[in-house]
Amino acid sequence: MKGPLFYSKILLFGEYGIIKDSKGLSIPYNFYNGALKKDESPTDEAIKSNNSLKEFTAYIESIDNNIVSFDIKRLLEDVHSGMYFDSSIPQGYGVGSSGALVAAIYDKYAFDKITILENLTREKLLKLKTIFSAMESFFHGKSSGLDPLNSYLSIPILINSKDNIEATGIPAQQSQGKGAVFLIDSGIIGETAPMVSIFMENMKQEGFRNMLKTQFIKHTDACVDDFLKGDIKSLFRNTKQLSKIVLNNFKPMIPQQFHDLWKKGIETNEYFLKLCGSGGGGYILGFTEDIEKAKQSLADYKLEVVYNF
Repeated sequence: MKGPLFYSKILLFGEYGIIKDSKGLSIPYNFYNGALKKDESPTDEAIKSNNSLKEFTAYIESIDNNIVSFDIKRLLEDVHSGMYFDSSIPQGYGVGSSGALVAAIYDKYAFDKITILENLTREKLLKLKTIFSAMESFFHGKSSGLDPLNSYLSIPILINSKDNIEATGIPAQQSQGKGAVFLIDSGIIGETAPMVSIFMENMKQEGFRNMLKTQFIKHTDACVDDFLKGDIKSLFRNTKQLSKIVLNNFKPMIPQQFHDLWKKGIETNEYFLKLCGSGGGGYILGFTEDIEKAKQSLADYKLEVVYNF
C-alpha cells in the first residue's frame, strides 16, 4: 500500500506575525514529501512512525465531530496493521513535516472531505484551516493549520489575516535569474513549542508588542506585496529591514553561531537571513540578489535554492 504524496512547505513571510494578523505567504516545496505506507517487513524508522501514528489516532478520536469526523474504524485497522508515514521531510526544520502527515490522514480518512478539485471558496479554505488546526495541535500545542493546508492543496497560500486566506499565484521563476530564495541547514533540530512560548512571553511586554505592530508586521506585509507584484528592488529593501528587526528582537530564535553571519549579510548586502518557521534550529531562510556572491560568502554552508528571481 502506498498513498498519494504530500509535499513540504515554506512560509516565505509571516512567521510569528501571522499569530498577530500580519500577512503571510506560504509556498509548497516539492523537494521533500511524505506518503502513508504499509510494508511486509518494516524498518525501525517505520515502526517508530507507526507508534506515533497510534498516539495521533487516539488524539484524532477526541476531535469534536462538528469540526471533522473520520472513518476511525478503518484508520485503527490500518494503524494496527502497521501503517506508517514514509517521509523525506526533515522534522524540526520548519518545512512542515507534521503538516504533510495531517494532510495525508485527512485525505484518506475524513468523511465529507473538501477536495482540491472543488471551487475553493474562502469559506472552504477557512473550514479546512480550522480542521487542520485542530488536527495539528497534537504536534505543536497550538497550530494555525496553514502547513497542512499548503501541503494538502499544494498551491501557494496568501494569508491576508487570520480569517482571510486565499489561494494565490506567484510570479513565475526565472531559471536564469541571479536573485534567489535559499535555505541554509543550521544542523540543529528546532522545536516549535518552546519558541512559541518565548514569543508569547515577549508579547506581554508593551515594547515588544509595539515593535511587532509598527516594524515587524509593517515590513512583513510589504514583503508579501512586493513578492506578489514582482517588485524585486522594494522586496530586498523590505527583506533587509525584516532581517534587522529579527536579529534585534528575535535573538533566542536564531541559533547562536548564526548571529554574526546574520549581521554580516545585513552589513554587506550580499544576502539577508530570516527565520524559516519558528526558528530555534532547522532551516534558515535567505534572500539574495546574487546567488553566486551569496554562495561564496556562505561557503561553509550548503545552500538549497528554493526560488529564482
